[in-house]
Amino acid sequence: MNVFLGIKMKPFKKSEFFGILLIFAVLIIVSVPNFVLSLRRARDQVRRDDMGALVKALSEYAGDFGEFPPSSPNGEIMDCIAPGDTVTIDKKGRLVVNLIPCEWGKDAFIDLTPGSTKIYMSILPRDPDYQKGITYRYFSDGDRYQIFAYMEGERDEAEYDDKIVARNISCGSRACNTGRQYGCEIEKTLEKCAQEALGVRGNVVE
Repeated sequence: MNVFLGIKMKPFKKSEFFGILLIFAVLIIVSVPNFVLSLRRARDQVRRDDMGALVKALSEYAGDFGEFPPSSPNGEIMDCIAPGDTVTIDKKGRLVVNLIPCEWGKDAFIDLTPGSTKIYMSILPRDPDYQKGITYRYFSDGDRYQIFAYMEGERDEAEYDDKIVARNISCGSRACNTGRQYGCEIEKTLEKCAQEALGVRGNVVE
């Protein structure tokens, strides 16, 4: 059975139509910046989480090997091998391996000891804005390390560090402005920290 209620929709007047368009325009103008801000904050949170995960993985690695993995001149973790290369152990129990840089967002961070199945990170993290050329940086001399990243929020983020900015370290297409460290203050280079450590040891011997 069909029921006709006799309701007839009146077309919008021109002024009403433009009024509705104006309301939608205002809503878009107000909401888009908030949406963009929320996306930026989400990416910065990813960077925080990535650095925390790296610190944990590096700590586990150092617990196993007594030192941190070396770094490449470009700030990558040196814990990967080229396809076809092998890892052996010498008479002193040391790994004999031709290390190459691990690629952020592609390679795993693992224990290369033959027979080991230990995984520190199934895939090394990469900056959420890597398409724009932004990347993480890792530097280590074995005894200490520094990790650097770029926070889009800059001074709005608690992790923003003027001391890192002053060092003008490249995080790809942006200058690094936040970081984590072990054994070396973030405003110093690893070389300076190593020299200071040698000076302290020399004073102790004297």
